[in-house]
Amino acid sequence: MERKKPSLHAALLLLLVDVIIICVGVLPENLYGFEQGAQIPLLLAGIVSAACGVFIFNVKWREIEEGMYKAISVALQAIIILMIVGSLVGSWMQSGVAPTLIYYGLELLTPKYFLLAALFICCIVSLSTGSSWSTSGTVGIALMGVGAGLDIPAPVTAGFIISGAYFGDKMSPLSDTTNLAPAVAGSELFDHIRAMCWTTLPVLVIVAGIAVYFGNDYASGTIDSSKITLIQEMMRSEFTISLICFIPPILILTSAAMKIPAIPGIVLGILSAVAISIFNGTGLGSILDVLFNGYTPGIITELGNAETAETVSALIQGKVLEGLGSAHEQIIEIAKMLTELFSRGGMNGMMETIALILMALTLGGILEVCGFLEVIINKLLSMVKSATGLVTSVLVSCIFSNIFLADQYLSLVIPGRMYKKAFEDTEFNGKKMAPVMLSRSLEDSGTLTSVLIPWNTCGAYNAGVLGVATVAYLPYAFLNYLVPITAIILTKFGLGIKWQEEA
Repeated sequence: MERKKPSLHAALLLLLVDVIIICVGVLPENLYGFEQGAQIPLLLAGIVSAACGVFIFNVKWREIEEGMYKAISVALQAIIILMIVGSLVGSWMQSGVAPTLIYYGLELLTPKYFLLAALFICCIVSLSTGSSWSTSGTVGIALMGVGAGLDIPAPVTAGFIISGAYFGDKMSPLSDTTNLAPAVAGSELFDHIRAMCWTTLPVLVIVAGIAVYFGNDYASGTIDSSKITLIQEMMRSEFTISLICFIPPILILTSAAMKIPAIPGIVLGILSAVAISIFNGTGLGSILDVLFNGYTPGIITELGNAETAETVSALIQGKVLEGLGSAHEQIIEIAKMLTELFSRGGMNGMMETIALILMALTLGGILEVCGFLEVIINKLLSMVKSATGLVTSVLVSCIFSNIFLADQYLSLVIPGRMYKKAFEDTEFNGKKMAPVMLSRSLEDSGTLTSVLIPWNTCGAYNAGVLGVATVAYLPYAFLNYLVPITAIILTKFGLGIKWQEEA
C-alpha cells in the first residue's frame, strides 16, 4: 500500500494524544495524574504513534525501526558522557572536591549580601554537583531558614536560590540537561557551554546586581552563624577540606578553554579526583566502587539515622564535632540534609536518566520518520523570516513543551528533534546557524522555564521542598526568565550567533 503523508490536523491531534498520555503519567495525583517517571508514558506514546504510522499512514515497520535507531544514535556520545559524568560526580564527592567548594561558598554569608551569597552558593553547589534539584532540596532549604531569620520574604529567597541552582544545572558539564541538549542538536558539549556563556553570564551579572539592590533592605538583620558553622564542621568530619580540591574543577575549566574534547576532559577531572582520594588514604577498592555505585557518606549518614542524644554523642566522640555535642537535634537535622546532598554519583546513578533519554528519543524518532514532525515544523517555518524568528520559535516551543508535557527533558528532546533539520537547512543571507545555536536555545528556555510551571515536575518539586508556591517565587527567579529574553535580543542584534563553517 502507498504511504500517506499526514495532514497538519492529524499531526497536531496525534501530538495532543501523546501529550495527554505523558501528562497523565507524570503529573501528580491531585492533577489527575499518576506521578510516575516519564519512561513508561513515553513508551506508551511511542506505541500509539507507531501504530498510527503503520495502520493509518501505511509506514513500513522497518522504516519506523530505522528511525528509532537513527534518533538514538544521535545521543550515543551524550549517553557515554553521562555515564562518565556519573563517575566524575562520585569521585568529586569522595575526594572532597564538591564539599570543599560548598564549604568555602558558605563563607560568603553576610546579612546585607545574603541574597547575593545565596545566589552564588547555589551556583557553586549546582556547578559542582550538576543538579538543581539536589541544590534546592538541600542547601536551598538551609538558606530558606537563614533568610527567614533575617525577615526576608520567602518568595524572594526562593527566587534567588532557584536562579543559582538553575545556572549550574544549565552550565555544568556534570548536568544531564547540559549533555542532553547538544546530543539532540548535534553539537559538542564544551562548544555548547561556551555558546551559552553569551546569554547566561550577562544575565547572572544582572541578577547579582538585583540581589545587591534587594539586600540593602535587609542589611540590619543578623545571621545565626551557629548553623552555618555546624554544617561546615560536619563536612570537615566527613571529608578532607583542602585547597588542593580546587585542582579538578580548574582542570575541567582549562580543558574546556583549550577546546579539548569532552570525554578526555571529564576523564582528566576523574583521574585528578582519584589521585586526591588516594593521597587522602582511600583504598582503591572503595574508589572503584564509588565510580560505579556512587558515594554515600559515612559518619554523616550515621548521624542522620541517630534517634537519641546518646547515639549522637557516641558518634561524635573524637570528631571535630565534639565541641558542638549539645545541639543533638540540629546535628541530626543537618546530617539528614547533607546525606541527601552528598549521596550521589556513580555510573549506576545515571541509568534512570539514560532510560528516559532513550525513550524520549525513540518517540521523537517515530514522530519524525512518520512525517508528523515534518508537517508541524514546515508550518512553523513558513512564518519564520529571520534568524531571530527561528531562535524565538525554539524558545517558545520549549515553553509550550514545559507547559503541556510537564517535563524538563521532554522540552529539550521534542523541540530539539523538531528543529534539528531546520537549523541544518535554513539559510539567512547565505549562511546557516551552527548546531550550538539550537542546543543553546533549548537550554535557554527548556531547562530554565521548567521550574516556572506549577505542574511541571521541576516546578512542583521546588515548590514542595522550598515551601513556596511556584507563582509566588516566579517573579523573583530572575535568571530563569531573563535568559530567554536576552537570547532573543542578542540574536536580533547579531551578537553571539554561531554560524556553520563555510566549506
